[in-house]
Amino acid sequence: MAFDINMIKGVYAKMQERVDAARAIVGRPLTYSEKILYAHLFNGKPTQAYTRGESYVDFAPDRVAMQDATAQMALLQFMQAGKTKTAVPSTVHCDHLIQAKVGAKTDLQEAINKSSEVFNFLESVSNKYGIGFWKPGAGIIHQVVLENYAFPGGMMIGTDSHTPNAGGLGMVAIGVGGADAVDVMSGMAWELKMPKLIGVKLTGKLSGWSSPKDVILEVAGRLTVKGGTGAIVEYFGEGAESLSATGKGTICNMGAEIGATTSIFSYDDASERYLRATDRNDVADAANAHKSYLRSDDEVYANPENFYDQLIEINLSELEPRMNGPFTPDLMTPVSKMKETAAANGWPLDVEWGLIGSCTNSSYEDLSRAASIAQQALDKGLEAKSSFGINPGSEVVRYTADRDGFLKTFEDLDAVVFTNACGPCIGQWDREGADKEEKNTIVHSFNRNFKKRADGNPNTYAFVTSPEMVAAIAISGRLDFNPLTDKLINKFGEEVMLDAPKGEELPTKGYAYEDNGYQAPVEDGSGVEVIVNPNSERLQLLEGFKPWNGENITGAKLLIKAFGKCTTDHISMAGPWLRFRGHLDNISNNTLIGAVNSFNQETNSVKNQLTGEYGPVPETARAYKAAGVPSVIVGDENYGEGSSREHAAMQPRHLGAVAVLVRSFARIHETNLKKQGMLALTFADKSDYDKVQEDDTINFIDLTEFAPGKPLTLEFVHADGSKDLVVANHTYNAQQIEWFKAGSALNLIKAQQAK
Repeated sequence: MAFDINMIKGVYAKMQERVDAARAIVGRPLTYSEKILYAHLFNGKPTQAYTRGESYVDFAPDRVAMQDATAQMALLQFMQAGKTKTAVPSTVHCDHLIQAKVGAKTDLQEAINKSSEVFNFLESVSNKYGIGFWKPGAGIIHQVVLENYAFPGGMMIGTDSHTPNAGGLGMVAIGVGGADAVDVMSGMAWELKMPKLIGVKLTGKLSGWSSPKDVILEVAGRLTVKGGTGAIVEYFGEGAESLSATGKGTICNMGAEIGATTSIFSYDDASERYLRATDRNDVADAANAHKSYLRSDDEVYANPENFYDQLIEINLSELEPRMNGPFTPDLMTPVSKMKETAAANGWPLDVEWGLIGSCTNSSYEDLSRAASIAQQALDKGLEAKSSFGINPGSEVVRYTADRDGFLKTFEDLDAVVFTNACGPCIGQWDREGADKEEKNTIVHSFNRNFKKRADGNPNTYAFVTSPEMVAAIAISGRLDFNPLTDKLINKFGEEVMLDAPKGEELPTKGYAYEDNGYQAPVEDGSGVEVIVNPNSERLQLLEGFKPWNGENITGAKLLIKAFGKCTTDHISMAGPWLRFRGHLDNISNNTLIGAVNSFNQETNSVKNQLTGEYGPVPETARAYKAAGVPSVIVGDENYGEGSSREHAAMQPRHLGAVAVLVRSFARIHETNLKKQGMLALTFADKSDYDKVQEDDTINFIDLTEFAPGKPLTLEFVHADGSKDLVVANHTYNAQQIEWFKAGSALNLIKAQQAK
């Protein structure tokens, strides 16, 4: 039986009435995404139509999911909210703090030894507030959610940007910061601007080497890393119904790489098969009873151009494998073009590692298709020329794949099977030799490939592709190998070719496990004491940020003018810094150390205007804060792209920054800044970015008149006494301005709770 089945039945019980009301109010047929959104309004039955891309709407998500790296800060904030239990079903998943190095058993024990303080904290907080706890080794949050919690027609938020993975099972699942999770767990409304809709019509059917991964790699190539910002991507068509549920999850998962709010497929036969295979017959039966509400209206499918803000069509029958990279997930190259493209760009052709797994591609089907390639290599006398690593998505997937012989096949090819955890995908990889920073190439089935992402080496050229392509390329050892056309020489000197992969959508013998890693909370958590050692370097109780004093901010100094791509990895690196995710002051020592300073093109080297000397960004910020001087960050396009980590917003706030002024924001980061009481501003004229000088002092002229829809004016005073007035736009509504005035959204929750 499913978790929280009564909650799920409750969602379905209200869905028909609310969707019918919404259809009448909007005055037209509805897409599937719209049905879910209107069915989850915080105030219940719809009473008005909302404008896409303009209206701020209050929603009531059904559940919250948190991974261990972000859960620490989310739960430290929730502890201040004054609640005795979460208002909606919530879970914590321990998957980020396990470093890949030797192999599953050794690495897991090492993680428990090193991070027991954090795991114990998360377990005790989960017990106290009625939160489900998934132990280290249980699996990657998004695979575990798909197996246990995702349900068609539901709405959830998660403190990880790849939460949309659950869209593969027909759920509106959105990545958020921890402060948003606190809102929902506290029983408050969760606010989101009504998303625009991008329709992707899939025709034909995948065959041969092509996979669901190639669909999203193609979409990323077309839309770029910011093309989906502020939109839900909705997939439909005969091609969509030919895909497995986990394949759809892969596509939805990586929608985060185009900046999409989320991505979704409608409920269909594949969804039902997956629900029943994962022991959720009760959910499948309930969904079948509401099937017409778990898909777009027929008129939408008949004339999609009338219902979507943008429409894309992809013929799966013509889709060939893709490889995206290096350094950005939207640089798309078809495998047939890789030889010439790699040669033209000077990409290293020898592949040192092939890595399969991550939340994007670690299902049973993924492993079975990759294992079929590995088995061919063994049968045809081939040896892997590259090192090979495997991260199963969950203990259920691992146990079942082991039972069915897939893991032995990989191991016979000298692959290392790592823990059921994120590992290299998020920089949790102790890769031998990475510290030498030598130029090299790796291929993986992950979702992101920013510089330094996997191994900390800025010269690692990482390419994103499907698990089966990773296997083929790792066997060949060459980036420019095309398994559709190229032959390999085996150990007997014979020419051989790899056949197209074969796999199983679901295990024919069913899924199995001995211990799936779940730990239910105690019935009554009132007696549970959550202890945080005041001398801990890993955990730190939070203190509220200071409210705004109601005056114009003046005399602020430019902290950094970031040049080019500045992701959340640049603002708050993962990897070795993950251990400080529960300690705001300690992790603030990595603030913006990866951002490139526009003035000297160096990282972690900015001018301290108080001394005239150059130094690290965090130290410079701390110097300004100690002197009572506020600071401002200036950035380029799509600032804050990447992970949902709210640390990238909390850290500058903690270090005394008051505003971030950029050419454009990634959605989650802009919201995170607002939640933490920061001013998230964009240049009204993007060319004004060029007016910002290294020694600038910044004065806010009209902050005392801060209001929705009214731009702010900033005065940039240059070292020679000259000045530039810069108009800054913002997207704050009245409620969000109250967050700013209170010092943070959490401060406002605490104040309301105290009444």
